[in-house]
This record gives sequence, structure tokens and C-alpha cells, in this order.
Amino acid sequence: MKIITEKIKHMPWQEPTGAITGAPIWRYSENPIIGRNPVENVARIFNSAVIPYEDGFIGVFRGEQVTGIPYIYLGRSEDGIHWNFDKEKIAFVDEEGNSFMPIYAYDPRLVKVEDTYYIMWCQDFYGASIGMAKTQDFKTFVRIENPFLPFNRNAVLFPRKIDGNFVMLSRPSDSGHTPFGDIFLSESPDLVYWGKHRHVMGKGNEWWQSLKIGGGAAPIETDEGWLLFYHGVTGTCNGYVYSIGGAILDIDNPSIVKYRCENFLITPEEWYEERGFVPNVCFPCATICDPEDGRIAIYYGAADSYVALAFTRADEIAAYIKEHSVLTESDREVGIR
Repeated sequence: MKIITEKIKHMPWQEPTGAITGAPIWRYSENPIIGRNPVENVARIFNSAVIPYEDGFIGVFRGEQVTGIPYIYLGRSEDGIHWNFDKEKIAFVDEEGNSFMPIYAYDPRLVKVEDTYYIMWCQDFYGASIGMAKTQDFKTFVRIENPFLPFNRNAVLFPRKIDGNFVMLSRPSDSGHTPFGDIFLSESPDLVYWGKHRHVMGKGNEWWQSLKIGGGAAPIETDEGWLLFYHGVTGTCNGYVYSIGGAILDIDNPSIVKYRCENFLITPEEWYEERGFVPNVCFPCATICDPEDGRIAIYYGAADSYVALAFTRADEIAAYIKEHSVLTESDREVGIR
């Protein structure tokens, strides 16, 4: 599997430090890379997205303030592991330059499409919904139209247009804590008008994703399709458990699921995943990829308290997904009902 993306100067990486059982993914031995109280008046940073930028890395981070209200903070890093954060949350403006701040903002994704960086997050718009902004310099952040009606979460753009349109994954939901949810795909010619909505994947029959699923990191373009790391959720007698799953979508029509792994790739096992503000959460939000040798670094939120790193290689993870692929009936359904 060949990754199709811009070359990068360097990326965070660590070879496995021990035997690998299950999926060919291994955790960074120094996890978590971002701990509690990382910046003044912020108690926790998690479920955040990063991207290569200039000679290093830049990211948008879910910062739970000491009031408990989440906002988005900007962070910078030379190596993608050690981060410095702005003390003030990102100050959004509207397209006329006026202040236009969300009431709250959480679980941001960050994707570059052509020469512009786009941020997607969950906010309040008469209930949980998707907010969007754009920037070209990480100094001015311009909020643009909300793409969808409430209720919706877990939006992420594809890193390039398909047939001239922007393409976005999302998970329609409800106004509560959403004990259900499938991944859908929508298209837009201008980031204002959205349509051609298609169902992509539903919850799986497997225990780890039997309750709901949602988009995670931006899909990775490869010569075999779009490699997608998503999150799957199950319910237990002691609450939800969030794990990381993998799938490969058709390159020209990503509402078609080519392969979907029946096994989780990562599930809560380490202390920083099992113990925190919300225990038992592994929540993927970003990847950094090396197109030359297929290395992939996965950033994920852990227990709604920390940011952690895991690593894999495109060939190895693709082979594992294919070997353990099981498609549901809803995965096979494509088009308008």
C-alpha cells in the first residue's frame, strides 16, 4: 500500500519496544504525550488533531477549561511529541472580521485541502452540531457556514476534493449522549451547500462497536483506497468503552466500504486509557504519514484526559484489515434509498 500525500521532513516515530499481539499497532513507550493541566486554566487536553506545518507541527486541541467548558487551543511542536500551547483559546472571526466565538467547541479535526487548513468541531447550534473554520496562516481563523443541521458530531473532511467536490464524513446523532450512530458521507461544491448524502458504515456486530461508530482521523489516501481509522463504542454495565477500528474505502466513491476489520485495532488497556475523567476511551483524531516508507503515527485521546500516540505501517495495517474484514449488510448498501 502506497500512501499518497505530501512529503514531510520528519515525523514522530518509535519502533516496537516489545512483542506485538493482535493488530500491528504499537503504543509510544512514553505515553501520554500530553498530561493533565497542560496550560494555565486548562485542566485537560484530549481528542485533538495535529498536522505537519513548516519545519514542525501544529495542532488544534480540545482544552477543557477549569470551568469544565471546552474550547479549541492552538499548539506547536518541533517533533510532534513535545507541545507548547497558546494560553488563550483560538479567537474565531466571521467572514467580515467580527468576533464569532462558539459557546463551546470540542473534538476538533484539522485537515489541509489544497492551500487552506480547515478545522471541524462539535459545537452548539440548537443542540450538538458541526462547526467549521478555515485558516491559511494559523493567525486568523474564519468561521464559515455550519455544514449540517443539528444533531451531528464527528465531522472530518477528506484531504482532497473528489470529482470537484469537498467530501466530509459525519455522524448524525441526537441531543443527548447519542446511544446510536452510523457514519455518513456528504459532498459540497463550496462548503456552503451540502448534499449527495450517503451511508458509509453502520455499527458492527462485534462487541467493541456494537453501540455506535464515528469518524476519527482524516482518511489517508493510498493507491488501494482511503485508509480510515474510526472509533467504535460498546456499552457495558459500567459505561461506554471506546476503541479504534480500521477500514478501507473506495478511492473514487468512498461511500463504498471495500474492507472493514472485525477486530479492534486498539482498545483501552493501559492506565492512561482506562483511568481518567471518562475511563476506557481510545479516540482517534489525527494521523501523520510518511509517503516514502508508509509509516503512520496515530494521535488519539485517552480517557478524556490525555493525548497518546501509536504507530503502524501502511502495508502491515492494510494486510491486517483485509485479513480480518467482515462487511455488514449496511456496509454493502450504496446509494439513495
